[in-house]
Amino acid sequence: MSDVIVAPATRDLDELAKVLVDWLAPKLPGALDIAIDNLAYPRGAGQSHETILFDAHWREGGEQRTQGMVVRIKPSAFTVFVDTLFVEQYKVMQVLHEGKYVSVAKPLWIEEDSSILGNPFFVLEKKLGRVPVSHPPYAKEGWLSEATPKQCRKLWENAVDQLAAVQSVPLNKLGFLKGPPGAESGLAQEWDRYERGAAWLQEHVGSPALIRALDRLKSLWPTNQPEGLVWGDARIGNMMFDDDFNVVTVMDWEQPSLGGALHDLAWFLTLSETMHGRNSVMGVHLEGMGSREETIARWEGLTGKSAADIEWYEDFTHFKMTTTGMRMGHWRGSQMFGEEDIAKRLKVD
Repeated sequence: MSDVIVAPATRDLDELAKVLVDWLAPKLPGALDIAIDNLAYPRGAGQSHETILFDAHWREGGEQRTQGMVVRIKPSAFTVFVDTLFVEQYKVMQVLHEGKYVSVAKPLWIEEDSSILGNPFFVLEKKLGRVPVSHPPYAKEGWLSEATPKQCRKLWENAVDQLAAVQSVPLNKLGFLKGPPGAESGLAQEWDRYERGAAWLQEHVGSPALIRALDRLKSLWPTNQPEGLVWGDARIGNMMFDDDFNVVTVMDWEQPSLGGALHDLAWFLTLSETMHGRNSVMGVHLEGMGSREETIARWEGLTGKSAADIEWYEDFTHFKMTTTGMRMGHWRGSQMFGEEDIAKRLKVD
């Protein structure tokens, strides 16, 4: 069904509305008769954070005002990633919005007091548009599956343009993303994050294939390591589009780093092939979407950066996705991948 809620947790939305009305009052000086309605969880997306859409209404200066908003709550019991970069993702969106580097929703407020909603949270401006959701897969069902090849082409072009725009952000504005000693930035930072994730899995799940995969990737270490911001989950499923297939906003900045430009390109290429490419595991190819080679060429032309060694980054992407899937499976009490499947996916069988 197209109305599947996949949030990691849910709550009483009527009670949430009451709490948010009280919380908003000091944030909106001069506002009278604050009211909140239309609370809803996103459909078909949003597995890592509890995310709730709502509309706020109030009177100010004799006029009635309305603002669509989104509240995003820090995860606690269920965490998809080893590093929960909650404050950092908010700060990244502030930089992107203020500098107009990438199309993102305007960050409004962040609240670090856990007593209000049970965990820290932040509020963003709500954007209106359509998202290529994963549940059900957008290539099989929904508005994008019904689009013409020309419309798909336009969507792909605009998506790659935004992907490339991530690399326009000056890194000196992102010092708060600095990693731990020895892995402050660059490939070392991304490697450290997922090496620690693999260590966690060895302790809680166990997989010899993961260790062999790490050794394989180390032995093939890439020469090309262009610097750059990492978005972390670079795919069209994390973009919102208007009716003309233009990007309205780029979403889900929960795993940013200074790890380098090619991580996002590799992630985008891998998810594109998986979800709608000619060899899609979904069994559906969306005509009009750019090929792997076209995506690389457009990205290189826009960023001025070389995609040499992209194959290594794609292999690293498969490693990231596998470890993330295994972690999610562990939290849910299921085993997403068998050892033979892991070995095959990571080229160590």
